[in-house]
Amino acid sequence: MLLLADKVVFLTGGTEGIGFECAKVYQRAGANLCIISNDPRSISHAKLQLSEGITEFVLADVSSSREVRYAIMHCLEIFGKIDVIHNNAGISNPSKALHETSDEEWHKLFEVNVGGIYHTTFHGIDALKKSGGNILNTGSLVGEIGQEIHAAYTATKGAVNALTKSMALDYAPFGIRVNAVAPAGVITPLLRAWSQQQPDPDSAEAYLNNIHALGYCPEGDVIADACLFLISDMARFVTGCILPVSGGAELGYKKLSSKQNHFHDL
Repeated sequence: MLLLADKVVFLTGGTEGIGFECAKVYQRAGANLCIISNDPRSISHAKLQLSEGITEFVLADVSSSREVRYAIMHCLEIFGKIDVIHNNAGISNPSKALHETSDEEWHKLFEVNVGGIYHTTFHGIDALKKSGGNILNTGSLVGEIGQEIHAAYTATKGAVNALTKSMALDYAPFGIRVNAVAPAGVITPLLRAWSQQQPDPDSAEAYLNNIHALGYCPEGDVIADACLFLISDMARFVTGCILPVSGGAELGYKKLSSKQNHFHDL
């Protein structure tokens, strides 16, 4: 039996990285997808690989309430309902200490990483109340343990953790579950390219492997499998959970040497 048969998933940031892996897994599990992205090129690429399923793409920026409202309305017009909102879209730049972070950089991170959740919930909660659906947020392990030279980014992910728990309490009376996944390092095309640009790519790869107790940095599919569990009825009594999908990295995040740069999940 397909875990998401006849379900409609509203997925932000679903055309690349972890979000794209989620889109593929959700589609194989029987879901109809409404994928939101602000990148026309990545939408075109994703269309080619997700052509077999029932998938709708919407060009929209999650930091814009107006654009998210349009995306939610479009999804409802096409599919008639929304069963899951997966807030995956996010940004990570800049890699700076707090005093080096500009006002513009600070606000942009919060507008996307936290504001996106606000916008999809504000405009989509009525649909979830009707369907008895659930919400999944893509967080990060660094929202719990912190990370050097990523103050603003980790602040947004810490906010996602707290927001997830508060939302779980607020929407439990409606039968709506709210959870989050918290990856550590995740190999995506963007992170591969970034690593190859470093002075010592071999050391970069070793670092990414070594921060995980299981000894390797995973592909995005391992995160997608955990996400599938959380949005499916298999997790029907799970809410307010911040699920580490981190290979044990939270048991002791190793520090980089001063000659290396700093990594985050991408």
